[in-house]
Amino acid sequence: MRALTDSEMKTVLDKLANYMSDLKSLIAPLEDGDRYVFRLNHARVYYVKLSLANLATSISRDALLSLGTCLGKMTKTGKFRLHITALPIIASGARHKIWVKDNGAQPFLYGSNVVKAHVGRWSEDCPEHQGCVVYSMADVPLGFGVTARSTTEARRLDPTGIVCFRQSDCGEYLRDEDTLFSG
Repeated sequence: MRALTDSEMKTVLDKLANYMSDLKSLIAPLEDGDRYVFRLNHARVYYVKLSLANLATSISRDALLSLGTCLGKMTKTGKFRLHITALPIIASGARHKIWVKDNGAQPFLYGSNVVKAHVGRWSEDCPEHQGCVVYSMADVPLGFGVTARSTTEARRLDPTGIVCFRQSDCGEYLRDEDTLFSG
């Protein structure tokens, strides 16, 4: 497990900035003097307390499977792909939100995009192709995606028009359980 290089850190923070409004809260010191850091192990980026990351240095990289919250994976081309395991962190500071009705939650959790007929409400002034978090009407985060249209354009769409392209949803825990944390 090692710290991210400057270019890797920029890539990760740029991706998180698409979904979150305040990135400073991710790395700000905690009340007990500790802070959270980003660490890389087996091409996976983890968000972990510094005190725990320091303890993990005594474990070899091959023996260490996971530590903290897995945010995503660095690809071989140097890009960063967010995993569903990053949802609690993204949802806590989400800039744009979409709430889906109960009849739209199940199709979203099965891997479908969000259509206008399933939207209960959404954040105002949401631009096109911006990251957003998808919530149920009971304010439970279900996943995240990228808006297909701006809020004003989406209001004029027909009910079958796609409002949000799904990037990841909680159903991935079941669909991808074999490959989510390995390979």
